[in-house]
Amino acid sequence: MPLNVAVQMDPMEKVKIAGDSSFALMLSAQARGHAIWHYDVDALSYTTEGTLKTRARPVTVQRVEGDHFSFGDWETLDLRADIDVVLMRQDPPFDLSYITATHLLERIQPDTLVVNDPAAVRNAPEKIFVLDFAEFMPPTLITRSLDDVRAFQRQHGDIVVKPLYGNAGSAVFKIGPEDGNLPALTELFGDVWVEPYMVQAFLPDVSQGDKRIVLVDGEAAGGVNRLPKKGEIRSNFAVGGSGAQSELTPRELEICEALGPELKKRGLIFVGIDVIGGYLTEINVTSPTGIVSIDNFNGTDTAGMIWDAIESKL
Repeated sequence: MPLNVAVQMDPMEKVKIAGDSSFALMLSAQARGHAIWHYDVDALSYTTEGTLKTRARPVTVQRVEGDHFSFGDWETLDLRADIDVVLMRQDPPFDLSYITATHLLERIQPDTLVVNDPAAVRNAPEKIFVLDFAEFMPPTLITRSLDDVRAFQRQHGDIVVKPLYGNAGSAVFKIGPEDGNLPALTELFGDVWVEPYMVQAFLPDVSQGDKRIVLVDGEAAGGVNRLPKKGEIRSNFAVGGSGAQSELTPRELEICEALGPELKKRGLIFVGIDVIGGYLTEINVTSPTGIVSIDNFNGTDTAGMIWDAIESKL
């Protein structure tokens, strides 16, 4: 049965179609006969009558570089009455704007299915939710205290410092025991961000790759190994990492099996986890990526799996 789908995402002009997961989901929805609208999160308006409206445009997509979309005329959509599924796909940062959107979208459920579940997204920021599965993580500290960071470094040697709500590998630093930049770096983090930051023991195996594994409704769909470019510790595609085909190891399957029931219970249909050398470092629920690379290497259809899961819940 054709669905009306509204995609809350960044401007279509900025989409890099070669690897964009949102674009892959839109292509898959269109192939199934679903109607698609595009809107920006800033366009949401809620009234005490219980309506959540937005200015949106119907969109048609095609995998043609430079000509990958076309818009219809502007419309005002009632996301509760007019839409079956909302895909919440705008990029982080996970800030007050993002949190506000989850509060508004939560109010149209269960009449409209929001993917991922907005309340679950709000309660599962990437570097906080992962703490529920500490047995799979590298040694980790969340703090604003330089003294605590120094004590952690004395115990673990090389460390990685990163913002608690960062994304795409931004502001990730490796600091060695003899590096005199640690006080200045923690001071900078404290000035730029009001929240604590994350410190983790450095995993040398990152040189062998940082694996992105996608789970669909709690089930492992596949993974891609992201390799850092020369001179980098970050493997994110957004900062120049390259992809390589990779099977899931027994340890990675164990991690997925531990996470799966909780993801499914929370309505987190599309999730990407990051694993380095068998250690779980993040659980990405806000706007996960990676399905295009996984499918290119494995010949799978992860976008189709996601739509199968969505359709099964309607």
